[in-house]
Amino acid sequence: QVQVVESGGGLVQPGGSLTLSCAASGTIFVVGVMGWYRQAPGKQRELVATIFSTGTTNYADSVKGRFTISRDNTKNTIYLQMSSLKPEDTAVYYCNVDVKESFYSTYNDYWGQGTQVTVSS
Repeated sequence: QVQVVESGGGLVQPGGSLTLSCAASGTIFVVGVMGWYRQAPGKQRELVATIFSTGTTNYADSVKGRFTISRDNTKNTIYLQMSSLKPEDTAVYYCNVDVKESFYSTYNDYWGQGTQVTVSS
């Protein structure tokens, strides 16, 4: 099994910064794409940013230039540096990880439990 654990959420004022972390652990042969998604109250879960093991990144238009995703392959960990935060960034942020648990397995999708980010004065 694979465990995905996020940390770093909290309350921040508009214009402030916050960094989220996500670590995958357990039965891991190789980790593929890792990413952050978010879900605001009453809205669907949406992509924030993804990163491949090569370092290739992808961002939602709404966070480009404000958020930076990074990855430490040695620790199976990703980070999301968020700056110039806006009230509309308020959401539960979820980490998603694609993992092969053995040489013969396919990639399986794992989610963390989510971490709350609230942007408010």
